[in-house]
Amino acid sequence: MSKIDIQIENKPIEKYEAGITVGSLLTPEDKSKKLPYIAAIVNNDLASLSYPITVNSSIRFITMLDPNGWRVYRNSVSFLLAKAVKDLFQYATVSIDYSLGLGLFCSFKETDDAPDGISDAQLAKLYLHMKKLVENDLAINRIKIAYTDAINLLEKSGKSDTASLLAHRNPPNTVMHECDGFCDLAHGPLVTSTKVLTCFELINYTAGSSNSGQIGFILNLPERCDACELKPFDDQPHLAKIFREHTEWGRILGVTTTGKLNEIIADNNVKSFIHTAEALHEKKISNIADRISSLSNTVKFVLIAGPSSAGKTTFAKRLSVQLRVNGLHPITLSTDDYFVGDVRNPKDENGKPDYEHVEAVDIKLFNEHLNRLAKGEKVEIPRFNFETKKQEFRGNFLQVRKNTVVIIEGIHALNPILTADVAAENKFKIYVSALTQMSIDSNNRISTTDNRLLRRMVRDNNFRGHSALATLRMWPSVRRGEKKWIFPFQKEADETFNSALDYEMAVLKPIAEPLLAQVKPSELEYAESRRLTEFLLNFRGISDNNVPNTSILREYVGKSDFDY
Repeated sequence: MSKIDIQIENKPIEKYEAGITVGSLLTPEDKSKKLPYIAAIVNNDLASLSYPITVNSSIRFITMLDPNGWRVYRNSVSFLLAKAVKDLFQYATVSIDYSLGLGLFCSFKETDDAPDGISDAQLAKLYLHMKKLVENDLAINRIKIAYTDAINLLEKSGKSDTASLLAHRNPPNTVMHECDGFCDLAHGPLVTSTKVLTCFELINYTAGSSNSGQIGFILNLPERCDACELKPFDDQPHLAKIFREHTEWGRILGVTTTGKLNEIIADNNVKSFIHTAEALHEKKISNIADRISSLSNTVKFVLIAGPSSAGKTTFAKRLSVQLRVNGLHPITLSTDDYFVGDVRNPKDENGKPDYEHVEAVDIKLFNEHLNRLAKGEKVEIPRFNFETKKQEFRGNFLQVRKNTVVIIEGIHALNPILTADVAAENKFKIYVSALTQMSIDSNNRISTTDNRLLRRMVRDNNFRGHSALATLRMWPSVRRGEKKWIFPFQKEADETFNSALDYEMAVLKPIAEPLLAQVKPSELEYAESRRLTEFLLNFRGISDNNVPNTSILREYVGKSDFDY
């Protein structure tokens, strides 16, 4: 057998037999670590420990502390859950619907005729069985089978939603994961043994505070930075409410999985689907405008915040249209014009200006101006010069008259510090995000973060000349800023808007795929590019010509009726 060169971490290159598995390269010392290695980065691509190495390779083993490793762990526990449900409840269906903090909300139905929900006794039984599967140290095998065999196996197992994914693909072989007779379609690497899946819990949960909420349970997982310990579940009923509403939209649209969307596209019914999805958005925006209008005697400022690529800007423009329909006069005020400049700007841990810090804004001046505007005074608004990094006053005056409402959009808009001196009754706060209800299949949800990342990648390329590689390199910093400055304040919102559109991945696919293909294996970001490329394979693509010109999606793909 031929020899290949393998370099592990920064150790010297050594010769090995071609076909050796990644896990075989672990030393006894590696295997004795408290936090086990669960996968590896091979030539900048994510691979399981059972992956056979056939070419010269560089290898870095990863634990749950690595973002890729944490994703492998989460997906592996989800696979374990699906197997446990199949073992205990032959005719039950479980669906991993969406994330709530560190947990995953799962819906459960024991039989077609049974009501939704799971009893405390059933949940306890399920948890104990999952723990038993972990103790039994069962192998999770990555196998390849013929395409037709995969279809037959999935349909026989009652996994018609997963089988429908393959109906719109034509690989000669299909990669599956198998564990003790249970099989599922592979959506990326999993751990090779159940024994490492020790940290999780199941919590009975009703999504939302009303009796009409979704009844299911939370699969609670550890935080990546503290992988050996479970934190108490942090309930987020406001997010559960958004997801519950969008789930209702999914029922109206008749689409909850990627396979069903692909069927609609294949049957040439996508235009009607798009019109309905957009109408649901417009109805929600109209309802928010109605609520603001009912409070117009006191509300002077509408504050809009949300993470990157949530669609805040287009939402603000469409909300302005609906406010004008209600007889109000909306005007916009940018927090960017209140930047303090580099001299006064807070520094990050590396001593560089931290432009995402709330005190990058001249908070004192901003509050002074808002209070004067609320009193009806005329205020000269600054203009920030991004070349000189200084505020300039150019005679731009603003005055709030009767029926005027000021719209303020920015990452800190819901942070109480930004408008600390403004009376609460003068503010109406809106949180915007893209929380899709649609799943790839019952065991694999669509990440809202991936949704936003693909939006941003397409927008950055269209309007900022950035490559996919540049966006991927920037994304970890963007995420850190969101976790620090945006997510902690989402509970402050008086209203929420979900900008996700259930058809958007089909539109983004043909635009994003060529961009991702430009990220080469020599780049550290190649693993993320490959993961997103594999994710997009689940969708049939459609032209962006189908997207209405006022859609939030136009903010990313272009040709919007709005000016940005």
